[in-house]
Amino acid sequence: MLTGHGDDIDSYDNITANFSSNTYGQFDHKNLFGFLYEKINDITSYPEPAARSLERRLASTLRLTPSEVCVTNGATEAIYLVAQAYRRHRSAVLVPTFSEYADACRLHEHKVRYLYDLDHIPHDTDIVWICDPNNPTGTVLGRERLMQILHSHEEILFVIDASYASFTLSHLLSPSDAVGCSNVIMIHSMTKRYSIPGLRLGYITANEHLMSDIRVQKMPWSVNKVAINAGHYLLAHEGDYILDLTSLFAERDRLVDRLSSLGFVDVWPSDTHILLCKLRIGNAESLKEYLANTHGVLIRYAGNFEGLDPSFFRISVQGKEENDKLVDALSLWIME
Repeated sequence: MLTGHGDDIDSYDNITANFSSNTYGQFDHKNLFGFLYEKINDITSYPEPAARSLERRLASTLRLTPSEVCVTNGATEAIYLVAQAYRRHRSAVLVPTFSEYADACRLHEHKVRYLYDLDHIPHDTDIVWICDPNNPTGTVLGRERLMQILHSHEEILFVIDASYASFTLSHLLSPSDAVGCSNVIMIHSMTKRYSIPGLRLGYITANEHLMSDIRVQKMPWSVNKVAINAGHYLLAHEGDYILDLTSLFAERDRLVDRLSSLGFVDVWPSDTHILLCKLRIGNAESLKEYLANTHGVLIRYAGNFEGLDPSFFRISVQGKEENDKLVDALSLWIME
């Protein structure tokens, strides 16, 4: 889907507080920028056809074998590769969630249906797509629940998008869990983990049998040299990219209190920095345009997520200054 995503910041000229992207806006990338500047001459030669060096480094970090890791051009390439590898299968998507699962499946002629819980998976389902932690709700199913479901449906392939795994304290399914199962493909996002959405960097983890189905679909040079260099740098400098979840969640709770005190916004409980909000009055798409054009604040309209209506919007927690700017702008909107 080329339209309807969050972070359509390029459509506006004056955004100073971006709540639309689910990345973490507080990292200092100064040293990364310097490193990439020193490597800028690399763009005059081809990258590795399959980013094998970064796959080896990730595998070492994750205690997997390189054959169990496939680096991709963001998590989105991973989604489309999986859909392509299992073309014309019957897919069920747990909603509300990221639209690209269904879009990728339709592109590759899957029969697509939606699930609203995992207790009633249709018996003729081939693949179930799950985002955990979930976008746009910020909620977590967790490792125990997922392992129970995986073992109860060994005939079904489960594609689990763990792009937001770094943004929760909950116990999640791990890459080693996925590799140890015959029916799990996991998708991961360095884009989200390190807040580098412009570079597009993700990867897949799965056992060798499933990974062989995926690799055969992958086009060469899908990951550019700048992204590969950035991946090596980021993995070598993890200490510079520590997420202070305690402080982040304290700020989340403060923001939820402020939003709730407005009297016209309901906020869904979240296990992450992602907050799904519902207006008691008004339309969230109109609210988005008002906030962007009048206050330079960008939110994500969420009425186009399957199962949600036009009263929903989504935000990701930012710093105190940005969060207060959002609440103050909402206070002015209700008086318009």
